[in-house]
Amino acid sequence: MLKGKTALVTGSTSGIGLGIARALAASKADLIINGLGEADAIEKLRSELAEEFGVRVLYHGADMSRPAEITAMIEYGANALGSIDILVNNAGIQYTAPVEQFPADRWDAIIAINLSSNFHAIAAALPRMRERNWGRIINVASAHGLVASPAKSAYVAAKHGVVGLTKAVALETAQTGITCNAICPGWVLTPLVQKQIDDRAKNASIPVDKARQLMLAEKQPSGEFVTPEQLGQVAVFLCSEAASQIRGSSISVDGGWTAQ
Repeated sequence: MLKGKTALVTGSTSGIGLGIARALAASKADLIINGLGEADAIEKLRSELAEEFGVRVLYHGADMSRPAEITAMIEYGANALGSIDILVNNAGIQYTAPVEQFPADRWDAIIAINLSSNFHAIAAALPRMRERNWGRIINVASAHGLVASPAKSAYVAAKHGVVGLTKAVALETAQTGITCNAICPGWVLTPLVQKQIDDRAKNASIPVDKARQLMLAEKQPSGEFVTPEQLGQVAVFLCSEAASQIRGSSISVDGGWTAQ
């Protein structure tokens, strides 16, 4: 379905981003992946994706807190592969603490990577999408882009910002072939979430499995984690012609979290 298109997925060396990258590659989009990891492991992942799906795969190590590096990544991808047709803003970090104890540097880092990086990537990619009159911008927000939780002020603020940015960009591109939407996952068992589970188990002196069950029970009525593969398929759908009039939407994939 996406043969001839190029997708850039930030934060795609693991977790949600990798799940989305794999789904887009399975639909025959060429890829630029981005994220953290050891150089050898990243090269192994890059080559495996290219071989498994028969598409071109490049890696760019842009630091998503640095606007100049984000712009350089967009330029690199467009020059190397011909275009950036699909932009998936997924990179994110987390830190939890009550507001009055929240370190200012952690606030700044979360806003930079979880929100501002989306703006910088979109601003750099949009001109080329407008030239071709086709593009798909998919921002990975969160259930926390729609509702809040204690001790996550920066993350909640950033993800609410992502939802607002998504709407603004959708309106600015409403009469073009470019769409902009957000996916709002609930709990996904990524390294980021596993760390929260481990911290909870340690702080409460309970087994990790019990901490996992409690986390799901508090927020996610289905009692099951969302999978990166499911989110990947939602992203593929948003790239399809069937989704061409879905604009500025925040699609909840959260096991009922925000239905409560």
